[in-house]
Amino acid sequence: MSFDRSIKIAPSILSADFANFGAEIQAIEAQGCDWVHVDVMDGHFVPNLTFGPPAVKAFRPHVKTVMDVHLMISPVDAYIDAYADAGADIISAHLEASPHIHRTLQAIRGAGAKAGLALNPGTGIDDIDYLLDMVDLVCVMTVNPGFGGQKFIHSQIEKVRQLRAKIGDRPIHIEIDGGITTETAPLMAAAGADVLVAGSAVFTGGSVANPAPYGENIRAIRAAAQAATN
Repeated sequence: MSFDRSIKIAPSILSADFANFGAEIQAIEAQGCDWVHVDVMDGHFVPNLTFGPPAVKAFRPHVKTVMDVHLMISPVDAYIDAYADAGADIISAHLEASPHIHRTLQAIRGAGAKAGLALNPGTGIDDIDYLLDMVDLVCVMTVNPGFGGQKFIHSQIEKVRQLRAKIGDRPIHIEIDGGITTETAPLMAAAGADVLVAGSAVFTGGSVANPAPYGENIRAIRAAAQAATN
């Protein structure tokens, strides 16, 4: 993975057809997505259950771009190797989920993946000053984690603006997860984000049998975000 700050669209397969994940992943990649975002939830740190390591391993052969695995789980350290072995290119852990987040980030890199740090909407960015040299990505949640389809939290725009200033020239992606649409994508891109996770906004209107709407949705989100950075 070479680093660049161009806008990247990362559809969340939490919004895909659960009976057809392989074909859904192939469809969104064929329609132009940049990364594939996998939301892992444990029913403890967040009020939902999704994908264990065997499921992520099953997704891996279908992903030709970047598999971006977001761990919304606590404890997290014990599962890092399993998700790395399953083929995650990026593993993001929540600042709030680990009492020793520095160790967690070390473990992710040690397992051979890129290290991401995720922040809930209520979490400030002052605590990340001593972590910036440990991370490849910061994921800013713009909804409270646990469910798809939630309303975008606008207070996070200023958080991203401040985060972008802190990052400076470091090769760190800023990812936005939650409520991304053609209306909110430009707000986040203008603030400094470069990776936009979108679930329902990508998958609405399409299917494996009719994937063209996926491409239309991806292009629309990308165009809206790019227009805000020109």
